Amino acid sequence: MIAIDWEKTPLIPAIVQDASTKEVLMLAYMNKEAYEKSKDTGYAHYYSRSRKRLWKKGESSGHTQEIVQMMLDCDGDTILLLVNQKGVACHTGRKSCFFTDIKKGETVGDAEVDTTALYGVIDTLYHTILERKNSDPKKSYTAKLLQGKENSMLKKIVEEAGELCFAVKDDNEEEIIYECADLTYHVLVALGKKEISPDRIKQELARRFGISGIEEKNSRNDG
Repeated sequence: MIAIDWEKTPLIPAIVQDASTKEVLMLAYMNKEAYEKSKDTGYAHYYSRSRKRLWKKGESSGHTQEIVQMMLDCDGDTILLLVNQKGVACHTGRKSCFFTDIKKGETVGDAEVDTTALYGVIDTLYHTILERKNSDPKKSYTAKLLQGKENSMLKKIVEEAGELCFAVKDDNEEEIIYECADLTYHVLVALGKKEISPDRIKQELARRFGISGIEEKNSRNDG
């Protein structure tokens, strides 16, 4: 019987198909923990390379994947999952993650679900920023920032942080909200440039709960 050599391949691709239609829904990755969780629970779990953690498909959206069958390829380094997909597979709200026709250079599938409320505006904005990476910089401000000089992108963060400070100093509530939104956007652009998911920022904030600010700062200085 073929077995997975986790020492050789600690992270393996998992191709996901709809059990009824056989449509390819997505490609994700599994480490040993995700693989075992998937087998034990009957629901697809993956390892997110951007979030650097285990995640259950649908943990935020509710769009889970009930596993009908798990298949291993002849080399023991790729998994095929046949699933009953609840809702949609793609974070964009489309049934499948494969919706861009390369030859035609256009989108061939419409979103079936508005996922903004499911994933939250920060995650949705971050993924939108990633999608703009290869857009025309003459038509997309985000693309212009991402494709331009890094110092120009970073300068905008400094500028927006300064404007937020002035808004706070002036005690102008509307300006504080407006400038904070601008700063958040530009910070997310920088994260997108480095492909660092905002989920990792959430993880870091969660790690700091129960630790005093002084203690946390000293621990970094000691390192």
